[in-house]
Amino acid sequence: MSGTLSQEPQRPSGPSSPTGLYDPPNAPGPAPEPAHEHGQGPDPAHPDGTLRFGYGTNGLTDLRLDDALDLLADLGYDGVGLTLDHMHLDPLAPDLAARTRHVARRLDRLGLTATVETGARYVLDPRRKHGPSLLDPDPRRRADRVRLLVRAVHVAADLGAHAVHCFSGIRPKDTPDHIAWQRLADALGPVLDAASAAGVPLAVEPEPGHLLASLADFHHLRRELGDPSPDLLGLTLDIGHCQCLEPLPPADCVRAAAPWLRHVQIEDMRRGVHEHLPFGDGEIDFPPVLKALASVGYQGLTVVELPRHSHAGPQLATHSLDFLRRSTTPAPALAPAAEGGTP
Repeated sequence: MSGTLSQEPQRPSGPSSPTGLYDPPNAPGPAPEPAHEHGQGPDPAHPDGTLRFGYGTNGLTDLRLDDALDLLADLGYDGVGLTLDHMHLDPLAPDLAARTRHVARRLDRLGLTATVETGARYVLDPRRKHGPSLLDPDPRRRADRVRLLVRAVHVAADLGAHAVHCFSGIRPKDTPDHIAWQRLADALGPVLDAASAAGVPLAVEPEPGHLLASLADFHHLRRELGDPSPDLLGLTLDIGHCQCLEPLPPADCVRAAAPWLRHVQIEDMRRGVHEHLPFGDGEIDFPPVLKALASVGYQGLTVVELPRHSHAGPQLATHSLDFLRRSTTPAPALAPAAEGGTP
């Protein structure tokens, strides 16, 4: 385990998280010793190139983590999008190192791979959704988010996960765009340093309503950071978000984003409405999207993202995998019509 995981943080007691909740991003310590060497353990892509499907734990928050992982393995999922939250591998609770080792062993036993996600609503601030963000006007609060992301990188390395997901946050009121982009680039510097040392790519998600909301915004961030390698700064592509706001259809978004794809989230959605929907309740035509993911050689997990449907999590996990499998299976060819009429 890495030096950053060996000292456990304290949970914040109010909306203003004190500094020092986590070890500094550049704290000295031994190199990480992950449960799987990075790139080992369950292969994130099937040998035949077919897609690997996962389900997000943010849609299974009524289940204990062990029960959620057992469910997904029993259903036939290939992996899990593991959101670090108070009910699932709490990054602020004691004994994170030991708990991470337990989860790593369980993933290995069940044959599941993982992406570490950091979209928990109130894990840092119990009163402000997704607060503090990387754009917070208070540098101490921005540092709290940075330390959480660095910690997530080390958890990911110890789990053998193939990426760490993150997002920019909403631009604060009265903050000019150029200042917000500079804050974001500066805040991500220590996270990218940790990701480079751990060998785990950071996968930034364009999120509707955030500063970084679109694929064009992702490329703006790349330029701000000096165009890092896609193996260091990659992209989380949410297929529903493509339907919601991108100018291109979702399948074309996949092809345009292919060089940077490190994580994919998937759900149904309607144009102009940021609401994650079960498959079939929105407007997306999924077979072309899944075909595009396979054709570009995407190697990561494609994770169902239904964070507002935990009340029906087990049922939706079952339905979702059935739907995705049907959507990736070519329709049987029709038999040619027999020549001539009936006798």
